[in-house]
Amino acid sequence: MEMNVVLAFWCVSILFVLTPGADWAYAILAGIKGKFIVTAVTGLVLGHFIAILCVAAGVGALLSHYPVLLTGLTIAGACYLLWMGINLLIKPAVISNHSDQNVALDSAKLWLIKGIGISGLNPKVLLLFFALLPPFIHPQMALSPTAQIMSLGVIHLISCAIVYVLVGFAAKKLLSTRPYAVKIVSRISGGLMVMIGLILIVGQS
Repeated sequence: MEMNVVLAFWCVSILFVLTPGADWAYAILAGIKGKFIVTAVTGLVLGHFIAILCVAAGVGALLSHYPVLLTGLTIAGACYLLWMGINLLIKPAVISNHSDQNVALDSAKLWLIKGIGISGLNPKVLLLFFALLPPFIHPQMALSPTAQIMSLGVIHLISCAIVYVLVGFAAKKLLSTRPYAVKIVSRISGGLMVMIGLILIVGQS
């Protein structure tokens, strides 16, 4: 692929990644817990990867012909964000020194699965790829459109991984010794998830 195409795509992609949203809120929560930053970010990145696979498989064309499918996906993602956000508002995260290995493993699995749900069910992610990837695809190139989509998708995933890990570790560094601040940030993250969920639902009415 031409370097100017790759650079142009990366500039648009990184702006999306740097915009705080549900992914940022989840990375911050992982940082508060301290143990599961990489696991949580892996889940977020896998969710983005699923969205890229959907675009590469032509699901975007299917959704454009049947908008009700996108509406259903949007509502499902919004409800998931509402559920996560309300739980955080009711039970904000706390700093824990619990070191039981089995609990840690179980928690790591949950952080991974929730991360996949946060980004995989986020219609903003799917819409981004449906709108963002096609303009950078050129049928005349030696690479097939599917290969081009996957190549650009990998660039986006690398940006996601780096930014979200930095966000998580920054939260850990700044909040690890501030239990009161942890509760405040946790509730802010929960409120952000609820707000995004409500905006998505209202947008469908």
